Amino acid sequence: MSASAVHSLWTTAATAAEPISKIDAPKIEYGQLSPTLIVIGAAVIGVLVEAFVPRKSRYYAQVFVAVVALAAAFAAVIALAAGGYGTTKAHIAAMGAIAVDGPSLFLQGTILLAGILGVFTFAERRLDPEAHGNRVDSFAAQAASVPGSDSEKAAVKAGFTTTEVFPLLLFAISGMLVFPSANDLLTLFIALEVFSLPLYLLCAVARRKRLMSQEAAVKYFLLGAFASAFTLFGIALLYGYAGSVSYATIAHVVDGTITNVDPALAGTMGNDVLLLIGMALIVMGLLFKVGAVPFHMWTPDVYQGAPTPVTGFMAAATKVAAFGALLRLLYVVLPGLRWDWRPVMWAVAIVTMLGGAIVAITQTDIKRLLAYSSIAHAGFILAGVIATSPDGVSSVLFYLAAYSFVTIGAFAVVTLVRDAGGEATHLSKWAGLGRRSPLVAAVFAVFLLAFAGIPLTSGFAGKFAVFKAAAEGGAGALVVVGVISSAIAAFFYIRVIVLMFFSEPKPEGPTVAVPSPLTTTAIAVGVAVTLVLGVAPQYFLNLASQAGVFVR
Repeated sequence: MSASAVHSLWTTAATAAEPISKIDAPKIEYGQLSPTLIVIGAAVIGVLVEAFVPRKSRYYAQVFVAVVALAAAFAAVIALAAGGYGTTKAHIAAMGAIAVDGPSLFLQGTILLAGILGVFTFAERRLDPEAHGNRVDSFAAQAASVPGSDSEKAAVKAGFTTTEVFPLLLFAISGMLVFPSANDLLTLFIALEVFSLPLYLLCAVARRKRLMSQEAAVKYFLLGAFASAFTLFGIALLYGYAGSVSYATIAHVVDGTITNVDPALAGTMGNDVLLLIGMALIVMGLLFKVGAVPFHMWTPDVYQGAPTPVTGFMAAATKVAAFGALLRLLYVVLPGLRWDWRPVMWAVAIVTMLGGAIVAITQTDIKRLLAYSSIAHAGFILAGVIATSPDGVSSVLFYLAAYSFVTIGAFAVVTLVRDAGGEATHLSKWAGLGRRSPLVAAVFAVFLLAFAGIPLTSGFAGKFAVFKAAAEGGAGALVVVGVISSAIAAFFYIRVIVLMFFSEPKPEGPTVAVPSPLTTTAIAVGVAVTLVLGVAPQYFLNLASQAGVFVR
């Protein structure tokens, strides 16, 4: 066939077809996405600071950019909430990709506050003794150098610091802000990767015990990659089931209320096997992120090996973001499948509460103990998720807010107790701490009592709200298991308090470093929030219940 004949075929085909309509430009509501955009912009500025600012000035520039950006983003969240975007004006923005509603604004505010406290602990430079006349932080002098090598020693001697941790932190926070507000599965997956990858890197850059830190990062990366792959496979199956990645469309197909079906998709749409397996895989990926049993294996190793400021931030903020995404998935996309996912979640919640509490008793390292305690808390929060009621949502929001401040405060206290090798995390080293440094021990005791759920702390208010919602939602048996595992957990928290106050300090025991105002602020805010939410929780419970309605 000649070239002209082929050409005429093409031209006739094109003229016979419909005239090509113009491609519409995407409509983006920049004002409503401003909290995320501010943080991403600041992260990019942080990368440019690394490139162009002299090494001596980078640390101050990075801390300034990070704190200002997070404060501005928090102000934007408050402005959106005050403008009614959490209640009456809640809607789907960015061409259906992002939901701007009560839960997303509440969780974004919590993540941003946790991020500000995280920056304060990252920026701490007074705990370690000075090296070659330079103040040092928790992060490796030069992350690219092999631990113990000459290049690392040279970097320490030259006073280098890894200031890249601040833009990495901002990128992680930007992903976490999108994660609970994602309104389609692709946005959910991209947000998952955006906040996971910086965390894998941050886990690997500890100044002391670098090999342990790198091992933690590799474990986290490999297991996280598996979890991401499961999530992506689940997204593909749900797309095959519903012919769309949009939450609303999938929910309509699940309910059977969809009207216009694409004939090309009619063959696979409504195939329940795709729906059930896809849902299971996506939920598995999210349960990995919250550290629920049996997807918790990474938690103790990563919490122990990562630099403690990273552990504190990660333990608080990742839980908030992942539970937000889990709530939206179960309440917006899959309410029609409640009878399928509730029994599974029951089982996961029970083994998570009991597993976390029982294994924590055997731990001898304070960071591993807090890791298993966080696993138990994931089980308690799942009890609120299972309630499937507006009270369930608001109780989970309140618990996440309370838990994140206690967690960051507790890990900030862990950074203060030091011996010659850096942080003294073995429990035996904490014996008699209350006599040597009564204030630090008392503050840590407040956090432990909050974890245990003792009245007049935020932990009690949070547990009470979650268990009440679960009981009213018909999960009374779950509440009984929750109370039993709370009692088991209280044993090991109070054991640490007894160890600190009622045992003799060892002569060669660790010292308590005097922190700069940054860490002091992070700890003080943690204590204040813990006590305020415990003594007068009603205003914040009301705030959470106002913010507890998802937009469809």
